[in-house]
Amino acid sequence: MAWIFLFTAGLFEMTGVLMINQVHKERNWKSIAGLVVSFTASFLFLALAMETLPMGTAYAVWTGIGAAGGAVLGMILYGEPRTGLRILFISMVLGAAIGLKIIS
Repeated sequence: MAWIFLFTAGLFEMTGVLMINQVHKERNWKSIAGLVVSFTASFLFLALAMETLPMGTAYAVWTGIGAAGGAVLGMILYGEPRTGLRILFISMVLGAAIGLKIIS
């Protein structure tokens, strides 16, 4: 169950990153509420996951999902560069997160 909590925390982290961009575009109460709710949920699920998982593993996987997911969503939704090296390094972040899951 801890891994499900951690994955959910990572998804909310990705949503929070998207909401940061949304707040920069238009500062209204919906954007700010989305930002606050996303990061609050992310920290809540991270805390639940850390009741079972080691802190270092949980944090590394959580940041990996958020960073890689944010970069991929930036490429898909906002036309950010899709170079081979960028995709390689995003894959390495995800590979490291999967490796931590395997050894934990």
